[in-house]
Amino acid sequence: MEKYSQYRDRASGIAPFLPVPTVSAGIYYPFHLFLFCIRLPLLLAAIVTYFLFLQWLPIGSLGKKASLWLILGVPGIWWIDLQVDGVKKGSLAQQHRSRVPQPQSIIACSSTSPIDALYLAAIFDPIFTASYPSTRLVQPITLLQAVLNAFNQPRSYPPPGARLYDLETLVRRHPNRVIAVFPECTTTNGRGILSLSQSLLTAPRTSKIFPINLRYTPPDITTPVPASYTKFLWNLTSQPTHCIRVRIAESLQNTSRPPAKDTKSSESVHDDTASSSDTLLGSEDAEGMNSAERMVLDKVAEALARLGRVKRVGLGVQDKIGFVNAWTRRRR
Repeated sequence: MEKYSQYRDRASGIAPFLPVPTVSAGIYYPFHLFLFCIRLPLLLAAIVTYFLFLQWLPIGSLGKKASLWLILGVPGIWWIDLQVDGVKKGSLAQQHRSRVPQPQSIIACSSTSPIDALYLAAIFDPIFTASYPSTRLVQPITLLQAVLNAFNQPRSYPPPGARLYDLETLVRRHPNRVIAVFPECTTTNGRGILSLSQSLLTAPRTSKIFPINLRYTPPDITTPVPASYTKFLWNLTSQPTHCIRVRIAESLQNTSRPPAKDTKSSESVHDDTASSSDTLLGSEDAEGMNSAERMVLDKVAEALARLGRVKRVGLGVQDKIGFVNAWTRRRR
């Protein structure tokens, strides 16, 4: 669309914020409507049951993962095409576990859809975080918040009073969990990788960073435009099946950090001062990076682009905010 040309990447012409058009159902519209009417109540019932009851019950990790797979299965997400760098298809179980995220690892995942968080929770049960371009710290969030963030307005700054931590502190506090980061800070339509947040630069040098790209077929269940609940639910529940294409890159490490020197005093500093958005937004230079730090982010971004078979774009959260404002004005 020419009227949104300013929100295209200048080098490639990619428009990562435009919604993906839905293919017309044509003569199959009655069938799609039937699926929508049957699946929507079941999906809403499964979501409400899990988030209001099951997640609080002592059903164990296996029970929670089974419940999440039920949520994914109701709208027809049955096919998962998983591929791990350096592992032949069908031989993942025979490979060393270091090929996939393990406790104390960090997932750097692309952000395109609410399904991203549900899938990651069903497989890895991670601690979810929200990243912002204005700070290197992250905000720990729940699974429900991670899902809803895919529908929310993009933010350059954390909400007032949000408790923020660096990734090293989260890894230390949750040694038996994986940490999930969405470094693009907002959703796209999956056709490009945005500029990444510097939050990954606070990962400890000893933790492995796994870039993971998720793509969907059909691709119209992405939510690059905020508050697109109705369109998303129709596209999700009216299609017979959906496929998630999951690609996991070889692990990277934050080589910009010096060797770990964890002491009680340093932990105290993290706990006392790296907790409030009111006191920390000014403590990090969101622009300045040295060459080693830039190299780390470039490696992660290149891996995400390669896995998704897309290109990196020179756009970020501020561009998304401008696009959303323009999109909203034109549809009033």
